[in-house]
Order: sequence, then structure tokens, then C-alpha cells
Amino acid sequence: MLTLQIIETAYRATLEEQDDPVVWITHAMRGAGAELAVLLRGNAVNYAVRSQDCSGLQLGEWKQTHAPGLAADLAGLTGKGVEVLAVEDDLVERGIDTDALLAGIALVPRARLAELLERFPRVWCW
Repeated sequence: MLTLQIIETAYRATLEEQDDPVVWITHAMRGAGAELAVLLRGNAVNYAVRSQDCSGLQLGEWKQTHAPGLAADLAGLTGKGVEVLAVEDDLVERGIDTDALLAGIALVPRARLAELLERFPRVWCW
């Protein structure tokens, strides 16, 4: 059954785990044959920006030695045939130009979200 994973909370557990748990589980479920799509909204639209780099992050004496690679994780999903979408209005509100996005990210205007949701028999919001 086709499932839409809506990711709205950005950078959840990325310092501890180096991956967003929802993006990670989407990879795992897709590998097991699940039919999935991902919709990025709110602050999570930042995941679609191609040139992210948080290496060099340091908090006191602690240094992040394995920085998250969320753009690469999303590119991996599209490479596995997972449709990845982003809410266009959320990009605009954050000043993110569409030229900065990964290839293969489909944009959906906020006004068409209800129409998009109708395509999916199951929707999970994270």
C-alpha cells in the first residue's frame, strides 16, 4: 500500500544518530519493498538543499566527527524510486531558491496539499 511520509520536524536526532530517523526508516522500508513517497514541509524543506555542510560543528569540547548528510540521504531515496516532494510555499518562506535543490525534488504548492493527500491510502506525519 502506497504510503506518504510527511516530514515536518527537521534535524530530529541528527547529531546523535547522524541520520533523520524518518529518512532512515524510509530507506529501510523501501529496501524491504514498501511503496513510499516523502513530503518535506515546514523546516524539513531544508533537507532538499543540495549544498549542506555541518561538518566542523563543535559544542564545548565535543566535536561532531560524522556529520549528517541529509541531502545525500534524500538523493539516495530518489535513486531507489521514492518520490520526494517539498512544499513550495515553505521554500519561499525560508528564502530557499529552487536552483539550490537536489535534482528530482518535486514541488507542490500548499494550496494543492489536499489533492496530493488524496493519492495516498496511508499518510504518516512525523
